[in-house]
Amino acid sequence: MPAASDPTRPPALPELPRTWRPLGARVVGIAISVCLGAVCAATWLTFDAETRGRFTVFQRGTLVFFGLLFLVLMYALIRSRAVAYPDRLVVVNGYRRHEYEWPQIVAARLPPGAPWVTLDLADGETASVMGIQGSDGDRARSALRELKALVAAASPPSP
Repeated sequence: MPAASDPTRPPALPELPRTWRPLGARVVGIAISVCLGAVCAATWLTFDAETRGRFTVFQRGTLVFFGLLFLVLMYALIRSRAVAYPDRLVVVNGYRRHEYEWPQIVAARLPPGAPWVTLDLADGETASVMGIQGSDGDRARSALRELKALVAAASPPSP
C-alpha cells in the first residue's frame, strides 16, 4: 500500500497561502454572461432603425440596469473563494468577507448533496464556504481534505 493512501497517516498540509475557488460555478457564470451579452447585442443589432427608435430613454436605461444587475450578481458568484493563511482562513462569499482564526474552526464538512463546505465554529455557529462547491466533485473532496488537515493541525492535541 502506498504511503499516500495509508489511512493512519495524516494528510500532508498544503503550502500556504492556499486559495480554493469553485471551478464549475466560475465556468458557468462566465459562459452565461458572455452568451447573454452576445444574444442581447445580436438582437439589438437585428432591429431596424425604426424599431430601435421606439425605445425610450427610460426603457433603454431599464434594460441596461437589469443587464448590469445580472453582471453584478454573476461577479459575486464567480469571486467566491477561500484562502488559507498560516494564522487564519479568509472566506469570501459573494461580496461578504469573513476571517476565521484557525482555533475558531472546529470542523469542516461537505455532506453528500450539500452545495458547499460548511465550517463548524467554536461558538456553536456554522459558516458556509462557497469557494469549495460540492458540484466540483473530486476537486471539492481534495480541497476539503486539505482544509481538514489545516484545521486538524491548528487544533490543540487531545489529552
